[in-house]
Amino acid sequence: MNRILTRAQLKKIVPYSATHLARLERAGKFPKRIKLSPSRVGWLASEVDQWIIDRAEARNNG
Repeated sequence: MNRILTRAQLKKIVPYSATHLARLERAGKFPKRIKLSPSRVGWLASEVDQWIIDRAEARNNG
């Protein structure tokens, strides 16, 4: 089962500002948020985990 990360949880995992994350999302370089309600969003933990793994692999291969 997949978990949805809140903005606060995401910030603990990926220490980027909200503005920077939004830029990365728009550029297709970070998982897209999921709209949970008109004023609440979240991110799939599995997608964020994969993004981190991809960054580590790029570091090791580059």
